[in-house]
Amino acid sequence: MAIWVIRSLFLILCTVAGFAISQVRPEYAQHPLLGMLIGFGFGGVMIAIDEMLKGFSLRAFSATTFGLFLGSVVALLVDQSGLFIDDPDDPVRRMIRIGLFLAFGYIGMILAMRSNKEDFSLIIPYVRFTRQAKADNLILLDTSAIIDGRVAGLIESSFLEGMIVVPRFVLRELQQIADSTDPIKRARGRRGLEVLNRIQRNVRNEVKIHDAEFPDETGVDAKLLRLARNLAARIYTTDFNLAKIAELQSISCVNLSEVARCLRVILLPGEVLSLKIVREGKEKNQGIGYLADGTMVVVNHAGAQVGQQVEAQVQSTHQTGAGIIVFAEVRATPAHSDAAQKSANAA
Repeated sequence: MAIWVIRSLFLILCTVAGFAISQVRPEYAQHPLLGMLIGFGFGGVMIAIDEMLKGFSLRAFSATTFGLFLGSVVALLVDQSGLFIDDPDDPVRRMIRIGLFLAFGYIGMILAMRSNKEDFSLIIPYVRFTRQAKADNLILLDTSAIIDGRVAGLIESSFLEGMIVVPRFVLRELQQIADSTDPIKRARGRRGLEVLNRIQRNVRNEVKIHDAEFPDETGVDAKLLRLARNLAARIYTTDFNLAKIAELQSISCVNLSEVARCLRVILLPGEVLSLKIVREGKEKNQGIGYLADGTMVVVNHAGAQVGQQVEAQVQSTHQTGAGIIVFAEVRATPAHSDAAQKSANAA
């Protein structure tokens, strides 16, 4: 609605300007309506051009301007190269010059429109077409991180700040997994697509689908590493091997599994936990419970309290290849102590 208010004001200004110009020129002074009509028509043409350029962003405009400039420079170099030795005032030479500038200008604009941001950084080192008000922090997601889903929680909690970049070849890999005949792979692929939709719905981070392709690279990981190097982006993944290869190539990479491991709660002997006993343990009268981060807790004297919420006091911890196992004892509540005392007195 606001855009049409601006357009209406622009039309009025153009009409008034046409009337004012007609009063300045003696040949049009007797025809003020003609000047107003010309001004109104000029405003209408500009609004029509505005409608045709709908969706033409400022970045596209700057890219076409830059391409037009490069094309004009090339045309000027060709024109001044000595290939044309005829009279400069020759109409044929003028037509050739016009054709050169039109042709190279058009080619320059088309190439600039088809180029990505990293192509400009290669042409003009240390100059990048980015928003000045935003930090150039690019978060590059791979297939494993999207399927894992934890990155969506980090984004929604404002833990990750920056632009989310999802390459087109990662989307294709997700689609291939979702279309797999293997039910497990198909479920993983569909979960990845759901997580990606969830990421796109967030309002805190801008999400961009990057169209870069590297035909000389066959694997998705190799393409991802090359794109991360070109964009100076940080890769987020749960793939241990990809993280190690990125480290060897000095590419910034975050392994979400390592982040989760570092954020696990450190439990010390004597601390009291509140957890639900979900099943019996291997030993007699043992109960098994889990913390919110998935850490398994073995609680002695809790075999009969399966399905109940208990308080347990940490006795020790044991590090294994799969993680940490916590050993605890059921903390005696007053009611439990009274029952134990009555049982002892009865005995």
